[in-house]
Amino acid sequence: MRRLRIGIAQINTTVGDFKGNVQKIQENITCAKSQGVDLLTFPELAICGYPPEDLLFKPQFIEQNLRSLNEVIEHSHGLTVVVGFVDAQGDIFNGAALIHDGKLVGVYHKVYLPNYGVFDEDRYFKAGKECPVYVISDVGLGINICEDIWYEAGPATVQASLGAEVIVNISASPYHFGKGNFRERMLAIRASDNCCIIVHNNLVGGQDELVFDGKSMVLNEKGKLVACGEQFEEDLVVADLDVEAVFRTRLHDPRWRKEMLLEGKLWQGSKVIVSEAFPASLKPPLPQRQLQARNLSGEVYDALVLGTRDYIRKNGFQKVVIGLSGGIDSSLVAVIAVDALGSSNVVGVAMPSGYSSPGSIEDAGLLASNLQIKLLTIPIGKVFQAYLEALAGHFRGAESDVTEENLQARIRGNLLMALSNKFGWLVLTTGNKSEMATGYTTLYGDMAGGFAVIKDVPKTMVYDLCKHRNQVSGSDLIPSTIMDKPPAAELRPEQKDTDTLPPYDLLDPVLTAYVEEDKSVEQIMAMGFDRAAVEVAAELVDKSEYKRRQAPPGVKITPRAFGRDRRLPITNRFKGW
Repeated sequence: MRRLRIGIAQINTTVGDFKGNVQKIQENITCAKSQGVDLLTFPELAICGYPPEDLLFKPQFIEQNLRSLNEVIEHSHGLTVVVGFVDAQGDIFNGAALIHDGKLVGVYHKVYLPNYGVFDEDRYFKAGKECPVYVISDVGLGINICEDIWYEAGPATVQASLGAEVIVNISASPYHFGKGNFRERMLAIRASDNCCIIVHNNLVGGQDELVFDGKSMVLNEKGKLVACGEQFEEDLVVADLDVEAVFRTRLHDPRWRKEMLLEGKLWQGSKVIVSEAFPASLKPPLPQRQLQARNLSGEVYDALVLGTRDYIRKNGFQKVVIGLSGGIDSSLVAVIAVDALGSSNVVGVAMPSGYSSPGSIEDAGLLASNLQIKLLTIPIGKVFQAYLEALAGHFRGAESDVTEENLQARIRGNLLMALSNKFGWLVLTTGNKSEMATGYTTLYGDMAGGFAVIKDVPKTMVYDLCKHRNQVSGSDLIPSTIMDKPPAAELRPEQKDTDTLPPYDLLDPVLTAYVEEDKSVEQIMAMGFDRAAVEVAAELVDKSEYKRRQAPPGVKITPRAFGRDRRLPITNRFKGW
């Protein structure tokens, strides 16, 4: 029986934190040894963190990454390790180092460099051309990196045809809702098509706008999931692989007796003998693993918590401050912040004006009490009046309009930024994706801050997430009065969001079609939507690009987020309606 004990170290790295990343790698190596692991894997670019972006243009960054790899090599006696790093050989490559018993025995260079969505790898790396297979303890091992596994006739197929029975894919695959299930189906197809065991090690943690969800997997030669890592948490997954089952399956598959016709005139394959069999040793039994099951709302909520926590902590902040209006958006942001950082590290600020309803003021206080956070109250009426008096001579004869509304939002933004400057608290903004899409936000007002937690969360999903969090708590942590009230900015008498925007249950699917799917107005109307509502939404989206370009970063949770995903020129006369 040929068996291999695999370890998948699903770690949360930080870009440029070589000392911290190496420490995590070394700690997992030590832990894996104690569990009898033969082969231990780490995520893509685990040495330097992912994505390093233009840090890759700094030679000193590359050099420190190579020095850090040597530290890992020195700590890797007694097992085989696969770890991601930046290789430098005349150019730079997105590489995977294969280390065996304290020696570097091979390097794989990523073949397919993604250059779409949030990825810019063609900007930095040279593509690899070789797909070697390493023989370790009489087991054929193929190594590839992230995007390589997504191609049907890619490196995995080449490696399997050359005798790889286990294929390790180290990855930094960013999260958006729905991607996890799609990724698992794809990996199952690769495993069954190539009659091999697929080991997928995915990064976990937040990096700027991106969240990596982990959920690393082992799928057997029939495409069945046999082991899985936690989602949104660091984890060390250990599993015993039945490599002999791959041989038995291939005996019954006539495809393996035919010549493999690949697209690859550029493909270069080879077999490298690394070691004989591992010394026989009694391995400790593996404990049963129970993973937390999440529905869609729970998955998105946990992604927001992880992305918020990592952005704040990795950038050296301890506390955050949030403007609490008594509305649902600021309530959700506050609850996420508390779950990410703890109540003692979250400060709420109520800034009522003459237009603030008594109910909203009470709701902000009730939420702060439920969350056990400090609540500051700073009325803005006198400041607003001072602004109006200062501008009175210049505004004489002009009707009140959105200018006066925006003044109130900007006063609040100024107050929050003053508290941030004085006490070192990071301001969390509270605008959602529906508002960001339509420009229903105030530049330098409610957009002022350091991190926009829910900027990629449509308004209708905001309600779903609040319901989810209340279900988890078993109480009205977010008061029902907040959940039930009609959305309103409360910047003028009797104001409601529907005065300016279509109802959100109509608006959000239109925005999804126009923003994420690039459908025209005519195509969206053909889906059954009213022309007037669609044209209003499309015009607002097009006119608001300049605002979005100045917005703080926030967690990406949809397939196509503003910013890194969707890049349009501000100066633009095209109307693709």
